[in-house]
Amino acid sequence: MNTSMNTGRTAVDAPAIALERVSKAYPGGVRALDDVSLTVERGTFFAVMGPSGSGKSTLMHCAAGLDSPTSGSVRIDGHEIAGLNETRRTQLRRERVGFVFQAYNLIPSLSIEDNITLPLRLAGRTADRDWLRTLVERVGLADRLSHRPAELSGGQQQRAAVVRALVARPAVVFADEPTGALDLRSAHEVLDLLRDLVNDLRQTVVMVTHDPAAAARAHHVLVMADGRVVEALKAPTAPELASRLVELGRA
Repeated sequence: MNTSMNTGRTAVDAPAIALERVSKAYPGGVRALDDVSLTVERGTFFAVMGPSGSGKSTLMHCAAGLDSPTSGSVRIDGHEIAGLNETRRTQLRRERVGFVFQAYNLIPSLSIEDNITLPLRLAGRTADRDWLRTLVERVGLADRLSHRPAELSGGQQQRAAVVRALVARPAVVFADEPTGALDLRSAHEVLDLLRDLVNDLRQTVVMVTHDPAAAARAHHVLVMADGRVVEALKAPTAPELASRLVELGRA
């Protein structure tokens, strides 16, 4: 991770995500983010963690274009999004951002293949069949595409959600507590998958989590408290992160 931003970069070689002095305040004086700057380079597995109320979810929402910061610069794939209206932000998200949530958000009446390709169809695009085949084979769902979500395990459904996030070849995938609804074995499988996608396909993943064991799978971990970045760690262990969270909780 690099906490500086080179504004001279073009969209071609720009980092996947760059935030510069981003703050977010809500009515009543609540300051969810306070002057946060960070850079997420391409091909990085990046985790954000912190205690409840630390600002990690607000950071993801602003970085992903789901919300607008009160002040500061937010760039996705070299494109400034702070200040864009909702229509333009929606267009940019469809083109450059993928999402994986704790709830799989699969439509029960659709097949797994139709669930995966739905965002593309909504954007008026067609799926790259070779890329889709590569993804579903990689996650072990090649023989499940005609099934409905209820016919799959929780881990399989989350893997389908990961493919859905990747099928449009986004610049970055945001994963919000992606293992929160899974059993331990399925959680490990999904985290292994995310790490492999970064290592092998050079995908960029930003994961928000409260789980030290999940965050420890990332290359870099940003620890937050009270809307600020308190520490940026490279390849920390789960015990180190758990100890840091305990310290922040006491503080």
